[in-house]
Amino acid sequence: MKILKHSGALVEFDARKLRNSLSKSGADAATINRILQQIETQIYDGMSTKLIYKTAFSLLKKSAHAHAARYNLRQAMEQLGPAGFFFEKFIARLFLVEGYQTQTNLNLQGKCVTHEIDVVVKSKEALSMIECKFHAQRESVTDVKVPMYILSRFNDLKNQEHLLFDALCPIDHCWIVTNNRFSLDAIRFALCSGLNLLSWDYPENNNLRDKIDADHLYPITCLTTLTLNEKNQLMGQNILLVQELIAQPAILDDVHLSPNRIKNILKEAGELCRHKPKAL
Repeated sequence: MKILKHSGALVEFDARKLRNSLSKSGADAATINRILQQIETQIYDGMSTKLIYKTAFSLLKKSAHAHAARYNLRQAMEQLGPAGFFFEKFIARLFLVEGYQTQTNLNLQGKCVTHEIDVVVKSKEALSMIECKFHAQRESVTDVKVPMYILSRFNDLKNQEHLLFDALCPIDHCWIVTNNRFSLDAIRFALCSGLNLLSWDYPENNNLRDKIDADHLYPITCLTTLTLNEKNQLMGQNILLVQELIAQPAILDDVHLSPNRIKNILKEAGELCRHKPKAL
């Protein structure tokens, strides 16, 4: 059975891949088997992966909102747009949780020109710049031209001292982070040039998906009990993470939600952040 990918390519339907993605949602084996059986009775030649996802998502919501929220993570990352401003703030939060100091949206003077930098992070050992490449479309890939361009900016900045975190210091390392994927040439060039890459699926065992699951850094765009407009209102008030919503539940009053809806939202948020991802 051939299915249609986001890229437009036709590939064989692989039930194992669907099972793995459903397993990451936290659903139990019986729920996963039931969903797979239902989808396999509905699938047809040329069916889009987008429609398969929507069907699985709808069935998961009937099981538990938190399962559907976790299954929705990839799409939730695509909602941190439209220009990626919230994605940059999200990445700063991710490094903050890992013990870094962070600053966002900076203008730094290089040897030749001034550069706009998305995020700067500082550990005890080093200071790093981070360039975020946000894509709202699933099929978009960050190709080799991006690390080539960013390397030239890093080279212009790294030998200069910058006033960051109340001290003059040089930038030691450079990261490129994307919510989608890097091309193979982009990865090869970055490895050869000493650039650090982080994407949805790279590196293999410590990628963006892994980091989010490990520290429960789910964006509020995951939540199925919030509308898109409500999510945007909360992000506008600097609430990006589900953890932050749990810590500041009174913020939901500002969005003018009923007590019953607030109860359901906080229930989904709590279940989402208590989940421990399964090892596959």
